[in-house]
Amino acid sequence: MIVDISELSVSYDGIGALEKISFGINKGDFLGIIGPNGAGKSTLFHCMLGLHLEYQGTIKFFNKDIRKSEEYLTHIGYVPQKPVVDRNFPATIREVVSMGQANNDPDMVDEALQKVWMHELADRRIGDLSSGQQQRVFIAKALVSSPKILVLDEPVTGVDIHNKDLFFQILSELNSKEKISIIWSSHDLDAVERLANKVACLNKTLFFHGISQEFFSDEEMMKKYSETSMQMHMHHH
Repeated sequence: MIVDISELSVSYDGIGALEKISFGINKGDFLGIIGPNGAGKSTLFHCMLGLHLEYQGTIKFFNKDIRKSEEYLTHIGYVPQKPVVDRNFPATIREVVSMGQANNDPDMVDEALQKVWMHELADRRIGDLSSGQQQRVFIAKALVSSPKILVLDEPVTGVDIHNKDLFFQILSELNSKEKISIIWSSHDLDAVERLANKVACLNKTLFFHGISQEFFSDEEMMKKYSETSMQMHMHHH
């Protein structure tokens, strides 16, 4: 197991955001994390990435407790929810991607850009790209340090359908060909069913973690999921 989360609980000002979440991720897994808005997905990621350490329970990456060592972060590539790029930001795509590595290696930058099909635009300014193209550049930036795990927090919010499909195809290839383990949160159930081999269904507590096919073929489970999502949606409005 490359990630082991045990009894993870988080609360903000006495209000529970995550309650006793436990699950593991194996090498090579493509895990889709689903759940309604406010279910705790971003909180889970913040804890896993060491950005929020006020939690109960344990999080281990590569068998080491993340509170004891930050070394695991060198093996993780992170793509946040739609990063905001200033249209006038002068950096080229190549320059943005090279920011993801410590040792300035132009060959690795080119390789990362090829993996996301952006190498032909390498010298264009990042501000000139569509949001879907920008997200592919941010994947390349995450890939340039050769991570073992890629963590993506709802990466295709606001991306058009063509770029979405391209994005999903790239993720699928990174997982199958490059053997990168992927942890990805999404609202797109169809995409999760198509791409992920494992699913974690989150709504403050974890009410399913297992094989993707099992979740999507279980009508009771799907019904329960859509009811909870509706309740959360109503609660937020």
